[in-house]
Amino acid sequence: MPELKYQRILLKLSGESLMGKKGHGIDPEVLAFFAGEIKKVLDLGVEVGIVIGGGNIYRGLNAQAQNIDRVTGDQMGMLATMINSLALQNACESAGMFTRLMSAIHMEEIAEPYIRRRAMRHLEKGRIVIFGAGTGHPYFSTDTAASLRAIEIEADAIFKGTRVDGIYDSDPEKNPAASRFEEISYIDVLQKDLRVMDLTAISLCKENSLPIIVFNMDKKDNLVKLITGENIGTSVGNHNILDNTIVK
Repeated sequence: MPELKYQRILLKLSGESLMGKKGHGIDPEVLAFFAGEIKKVLDLGVEVGIVIGGGNIYRGLNAQAQNIDRVTGDQMGMLATMINSLALQNACESAGMFTRLMSAIHMEEIAEPYIRRRAMRHLEKGRIVIFGAGTGHPYFSTDTAASLRAIEIEADAIFKGTRVDGIYDSDPEKNPAASRFEEISYIDVLQKDLRVMDLTAISLCKENSLPIIVFNMDKKDNLVKLITGENIGTSVGNHNILDNTIVK
């Protein structure tokens, strides 16, 4: 067994990542791929919690443009995260993993209520724990929910899976000359407005010294590489940004 750098992680996935090439909804091939990557680290003995967004179905921030008040829009977004969470739970169980879906909103027919100690016990027993419905409150993003749950379950780090290889000084999908940071501080993320996570999420991680690892979830074995200490993606923590931490 390889040596593990992280024993317990919180994996944050965007709802948009489930769309794949479809442009909307859920792509079953993406679900199956994610489940396979998660199983690889679970088989190494890593404890895995997951928070997934709902942007592929509904974004609460779009509510006002649709003449829906913000609170109602955010509640609709929370329900969208539950749809994605159920889909991911099914994919993980189809791949042979044991899972528990916990919801911040009471819906006992389809998910357990979120209870911190119960969640930690599930993790200790080797079960994947998926945290749905965000924080259960409007005005808080799933990034903030991921930070909060990671702190509560005493995760070693948040792994934020994206479509790019880390944090860049500009959008790499629009600017081919964009440079990637190997590591960067919470303060620099905020000051440079890099939009890794929202202000509340970054502040929570900073106050609790919780590392954030931003990496490309679409590349095979990237999750395993991070768990075993390979230097990929971008690490956000209490670093001082140096010139030699930027990859040209």
